[in-house]
Amino acid sequence: MGPVLADVLLVTALIGALALVHRPLGDYMAAVYSSRRHLTVERWIYRSVGADPDAEMRWPAYLRGVLFFSAVSVLFLYLLQRVQDRLPLSLGFRAITPDQAFDTAASFVSNTNWQSYAGESAMGHLTQTGGLAVQNFLSAAVGMAVAVALVRGFARARTGELGNFWADLVRGTVRVLLPLSAVAAVVLVAAGAVQNFGDLHTVTTLTGEQQTISPGAVASQEAIKDLGTNGGGFFNANSAHPFANPNGFTNLLEIFLLLVIPFSMPRTFGRMVGSVRQGYAIVGAMAAIWFLGVVAATWIEYAHPGAASQLAGGAMEGKEQRFGEGPSSLFAVSTTMTSTGAVNSAHDSFSGLSGGVLLLGMMLGEIAPGGVGSGLYGMLVMAVVAVFIAGLMVGRTPEYLGKKIGSREITLAACHLLVTPALALIGTALAMALGTGRSSMTNSGAHGFSEVLYAYTSASNNNGSAFAGFAADTAYHNTMLGLCMLLGRFLPMVFVLALAGSLAGQRPVPATAGTLRTEKPLFTGLLVGVILIITGLTFFPALALGPLAEGLAA
Repeated sequence: MGPVLADVLLVTALIGALALVHRPLGDYMAAVYSSRRHLTVERWIYRSVGADPDAEMRWPAYLRGVLFFSAVSVLFLYLLQRVQDRLPLSLGFRAITPDQAFDTAASFVSNTNWQSYAGESAMGHLTQTGGLAVQNFLSAAVGMAVAVALVRGFARARTGELGNFWADLVRGTVRVLLPLSAVAAVVLVAAGAVQNFGDLHTVTTLTGEQQTISPGAVASQEAIKDLGTNGGGFFNANSAHPFANPNGFTNLLEIFLLLVIPFSMPRTFGRMVGSVRQGYAIVGAMAAIWFLGVVAATWIEYAHPGAASQLAGGAMEGKEQRFGEGPSSLFAVSTTMTSTGAVNSAHDSFSGLSGGVLLLGMMLGEIAPGGVGSGLYGMLVMAVVAVFIAGLMVGRTPEYLGKKIGSREITLAACHLLVTPALALIGTALAMALGTGRSSMTNSGAHGFSEVLYAYTSASNNNGSAFAGFAADTAYHNTMLGLCMLLGRFLPMVFVLALAGSLAGQRPVPATAGTLRTEKPLFTGLLVGVILIITGLTFFPALALGPLAEGLAA
């Protein structure tokens, strides 16, 4: 079997598996967030934090819950890193420096999981499992809660109430993320991933050198880092490390995990608003963009010019031999389009044009299918913009799911869309203007600029992957990237929840002959076009200076 045919079968199997679980998982999550019952363990949690899970919240109260919980999480994770040398299971590692501790705390709480350190040589077992892995669950649950609040805004009428943040947070963690990640962790262990709390081992390599091997609770962290679209790896090599991703089966499983919830949440949306066909329209737009990205990146890597690449059958630099070009490109596109940031290859080694595809996946807002929760609410904001544009074209007041899209709604949607491009482009411009970007580049010219652009795009869009040639572990970049991560995560949530409150307070508008049918393929095509045009107009100049210039020069 040739590599191209194998890649086609791999993608086909992945799509089939995602299609198989789309309906049951989506329906299950809709039932979880619509239920009025509380499990016993959930009641214990509510009592411990003093929350009333049955009290409805308007959007300002819901937002206060999101921000308060996240602020406490940042503080806790920061302090845990600063005192890890005094805690058990530290493996003898020193405390993390203040700027790197802030960067890491902001990273994991914002669901970015950007890492400017090597996990196996910096973080002890307690910090990894009690701090970083815990935030993998909680930050993902926060994103899911905000998405569900926006869905309730569409589903409810003449009320400003969006549910209860604490109930949504706990249910997403206990009923969705914990059971799914437990099953995934067991499968990973059975397939060869490491899971223990052993001490460091010093071994002699084939060349006679001494190397320190770090064991740990790898499989459990690997499961939730992918399932929650977090991305932070136990090892510096992330999912390219054989302890975390031993073979082709685990590689496919990890790609499935990082796609499964984002691709299933549109079904949840459809069930909660009372029209599953609306969910199909949203997931269709997500799938179309993702598939185009996979095809483009894979084809470019196979067709990469140069004698070495042609002899190897493709661009194999920076890729694991046990995976190859196809699975590496599939993983790379999936991780940059899902706000995950996990990598099984060196994105810095991808060719200029395919590196541009990875950048574009993040610049889209990571909505194809996007992060857990954040992908759905990002795509719904884009749908609001698409409906508004369609209304302008026909001279009719735009409506979406029976809600009028007026000046307030489109202003909030526009503010949501402008946050991450502003952070990414301003952060890149400052780094280059102040010289900190140029001093951190290990490559010159267009590729070096792409390293800086990639870093700030990744942080602002809460992705977490990087072009490895960028030296980010400086006080300036740790601070600036940390701020970009926090603002890129929580500012959009402010606008999303305000939009949800505005929609929930409206009186439903009955559909007429002139109403845009947003469940039809025509709307899916319009939505894809609007996404590509907005992203192109925003980022094309920056892309032209980096990956496009590099790709055309090759």
